[in-house]
Amino acid sequence: MRLRTPLALLGAALLVLVGPPLLTTGSGAESGTHIPGLRLMVPNTPGGGYDITARTAAKNAEDAGLTRSIEVFNLPGAGGTVGLTRLVNERGNGKLAMSMGLGVVGAVRSNDAPRTLADTTPIARLTEEQDVVVVAKDSPYQDIDDLIKAWKAAPGRLPVGGGSSPGGPDHLAPMLMAQAAGIAPKDVNYIPFDGGGELLASILGSKVAFGVSGVGEYRDQIEAGELRLLAVTGPERVPGLDAPTLKESGYDVEFTNWRGVVAPPGLTDTERGKLVRLLEALHDSKEWQESMKRNGWDDAFLTGDEFGAFLAAEDERVVSVLKELGL
Repeated sequence: MRLRTPLALLGAALLVLVGPPLLTTGSGAESGTHIPGLRLMVPNTPGGGYDITARTAAKNAEDAGLTRSIEVFNLPGAGGTVGLTRLVNERGNGKLAMSMGLGVVGAVRSNDAPRTLADTTPIARLTEEQDVVVVAKDSPYQDIDDLIKAWKAAPGRLPVGGGSSPGGPDHLAPMLMAQAAGIAPKDVNYIPFDGGGELLASILGSKVAFGVSGVGEYRDQIEAGELRLLAVTGPERVPGLDAPTLKESGYDVEFTNWRGVVAPPGLTDTERGKLVRLLEALHDSKEWQESMKRNGWDDAFLTGDEFGAFLAAEDERVVSVLKELGL
């Protein structure tokens, strides 16, 4: 089974001015990227992929002179749907945006949320990244084959943790792994966490047998030797990390995650256009390009109506894969 999902780890910038707006050189005034009072919501806990992407984007936007002050705030809950509901209820608010990705698409389905991404204003898809399969440094599993062998012997006794709700990327990736390894997905003991930050403590404390999350979330811990990387889920190895892909290890899975930015419904064309211009300028900046390379993120930039069509297609894809997996 193979799933290839254009991913885009997400980037978003929130801008809160300390004083009255001064549209001067270096504030983004000349390019129309300066939005006084703009705020960016992260719909999960600090340390997760949405959070890292948003805070990286905010700093890069400041460093590139696209705006001056940036605030990022977290509103976690229910896999991102608490934040989504708040966003939709802020109809017409052109100074609010939300960092999101495939996890929110899945959470809407698994939580039967009253609001969906179809209720938002699509702004931009930013990044795509692979998931990583990791264990604690003192885990008995030295490579992916060790893990799969133990997992097949007792799938219910080897809990796998992920930083997304059922239907999200960190859930779909291990389910596809299980299917490729001959394990019935319904037998998998999946434990969801509200973002990669929450999941990390459980991996390090061996509360779960292994974890699945984005490469950018755990790269520092992998390089520091706190986590052992067993495999990556994408089509190619991640530069700088010593781990095979699942496919080259004999498990027919290719999977990537993506992240982007949406805004409340009811925006004027001018308000939407300013948000798009800000992210276009961020995307083109050397600061953002360097951050993508450092974090192992792939460029998957897409804006406006094309991003909206992509969101609709991703919703259909999640439903289709869940049905195919018998979940």
